[in-house]
Amino acid sequence: MNTFIITITAIIAAMLTFFTNHELKQGPVRSSALLSLLVALLAYFFPHVLAPYLTKNIPVVFIGGSFIGMVSKKIVASYFKLVLAGLIFAMIYLNTSNFFAGYGGALGASAGISLLSVLSLPFFTPKKHHLTNGILQLRKIILKKRGG
Repeated sequence: MNTFIITITAIIAAMLTFFTNHELKQGPVRSSALLSLLVALLAYFFPHVLAPYLTKNIPVVFIGGSFIGMVSKKIVASYFKLVLAGLIFAMIYLNTSNFFAGYGGALGASAGISLLSVLSLPFFTPKKHHLTNGILQLRKIILKKRGG
């Protein structure tokens, strides 16, 4: 049950941050910070509502999941991809959290790995009805900004 709750937390964090960032126009940093602060304060002031394991890990997973939601709409435009990235992040967190003990940047690195994993998957584009690869789209965006 704890694994399920941690996974849902990562997915919800990514989706809420993305929504707050793009739909409520709060920007990626403010969206991530405000939502993460809210979850952390809830865990701090109400520690006995959930099991100690969840009280300790939900704020951490939420912060990491919110890093996923900071992505630009030009890179990830669908909530389906955010759900996949959140799922991958939760699996990385659950299976490697002891490996990253004592290292800074583990949440951001895990969020980056999960986003790149989703971007490497082929998806059907709704407008052109053909398979596309997110890495190729990212490359086009980067090259377009450089003027090449």
